[in-house]
Amino acid sequence: MKRRKTVALLVETSNAYARGLLEGIIAYVHEHQPWSIYLPEQERGASPPAWLKNWKGDGAIVRIETPQIAAVVKKLKMPVVDVSAAQLVPGVPWVETDDAEIARSAAEHLLDRGFREFAFCGEPDFNWSKWREENFVQRLKEAKRRYHIFESTSRDSDSYSWTREKRRMAQWLHKLPKPVGLMACYDIKAQQILDICRELEIAVPEQVAVIGVDNDRLLCDLCSPPLSSVIPDTRTTGYEAARLLDRQMNGENVNDEGMFVPPLGIATRQSSDVMATEDPIIARAMQFIREHACDGVNVQDVLTVVPLSRRVLEYRFKEAAGKTPHEALVQIRLDRVRQLLRDTQLSMADIADRTGFEHVEYMSSAFRKKTGMSPSEYRRQVQPK
Repeated sequence: MKRRKTVALLVETSNAYARGLLEGIIAYVHEHQPWSIYLPEQERGASPPAWLKNWKGDGAIVRIETPQIAAVVKKLKMPVVDVSAAQLVPGVPWVETDDAEIARSAAEHLLDRGFREFAFCGEPDFNWSKWREENFVQRLKEAKRRYHIFESTSRDSDSYSWTREKRRMAQWLHKLPKPVGLMACYDIKAQQILDICRELEIAVPEQVAVIGVDNDRLLCDLCSPPLSSVIPDTRTTGYEAARLLDRQMNGENVNDEGMFVPPLGIATRQSSDVMATEDPIIARAMQFIREHACDGVNVQDVLTVVPLSRRVLEYRFKEAAGKTPHEALVQIRLDRVRQLLRDTQLSMADIADRTGFEHVEYMSSAFRKKTGMSPSEYRRQVQPK
């Protein structure tokens, strides 16, 4: 009888993101040879368990987020896969959510709502927060929009205290030009911002529209108002990490191999469900496009609900949203295509029909232009089986 491999999972169970990773790992194990799993209870950034340094298992999947964990991992004589963005141990294969695409998705979400002022609030101690900030800013530069960054204090700083940090955040939020679209690096930071806005009587989403990352549903629904959030594909991230570890344990050389997993989309809730443009006619056009893009409407149909010529509509729409009405229609359709490719087994013809594309070929061409891959390639990536 084949010996069952023994694997340690140093992944915290205290947040939705990490639990999504574990779900993906479990899915891989259920579909392949079973593993004996060691899963110590720990919080994010906690010290590695004492038993790990002398452990005689077959492999480990680890969020290597601290120098202490990195030091122990370097001494392990077994295959390891890193599921952290910190990448503190060069040469260890890794799987990580695509922070660049997460940031750009959040920026597009806010741009689509007509904001001209933007803000970002992050955590300076984490690479993933820095990368989200950089790519959020890059997208706004491309759109020629203004942005404002809150310079958070490192939690490792001697001067850090939550009382002082909260006061600084409140002063920053009060001074921001309104209305403003704000991305928080993750949902917990977004919750802090919403709490401060409520205390300052800043209207959300009318004055400050907020979007977080992780789509921690309990946290998002407990926020007041409920929090919009980017949905990372944590299940696929965990699944691919398990696949990478399995390859190593079977003798393959996968040193330095890595993979970025794109997000699944946006969970839109009340905190960002608003149109920021002061032009009521363009707000009506934007609403019509959001509601009917997948019904197969075109720009001519948009003109039936607004009293403008096509030339004037396109000029005013681009001024407000940073894109033409046609580009907005295509983007909404492609977002829906991604969702159907991820969550269903519908044929390409059915997906094209349900998303307003007249021909599969046009849908495939537009999808490849947007994502760099065909719909079939994308489906294989987000549906590991």
